[in-house]
Amino acid sequence: MKVSALKFFSPLENSKPVEKKASKPVILKGSISGSGKLVFPDKIVEKLGIDPSGTLFKIGSQAGKRKLSSLYLVPATAGEPDLFKMVKAAKSFTIPLGVILKTGGVDYSDTKYSFIISSFEYEGVTAFELELVKDQAEKVPYTGKPRGRKPKVKETEE
Repeated sequence: MKVSALKFFSPLENSKPVEKKASKPVILKGSISGSGKLVFPDKIVEKLGIDPSGTLFKIGSQAGKRKLSSLYLVPATAGEPDLFKMVKAAKSFTIPLGVILKTGGVDYSDTKYSFIISSFEYEGVTAFELELVKDQAEKVPYTGKPRGRKPKVKETEE
């Protein structure tokens, strides 16, 4: 048998090419507590890249609007006036804004609100927009068989 030319294979040729799956865009969400605090879960704070113990924020809304639809958090330095600080809670960080939310038309005590976080550039600093969203999880009335004792029927006199 005469061998003219040999072609050698590599282990990479023996494996199928791995297809990369398109990852879903991660939606960063937080919520508003029943006492009027903005609640940022620990995992969300990590993804935002914020040092919650050392970062102070200016909090604002769009000028000329009566009702709040979005809040804006802009990181600031310690010497500036009117700054808010994140407070550590059990598994999250909070910013108390009860009075500001009430005056802005957000009824957080009766309706559950959450917010979607997106980042933007503001004067050379990465700031965050919190778009307020009403949660639609209302309790559906029970329509099944009534439970418990039957109510007594009152006899009427004729």
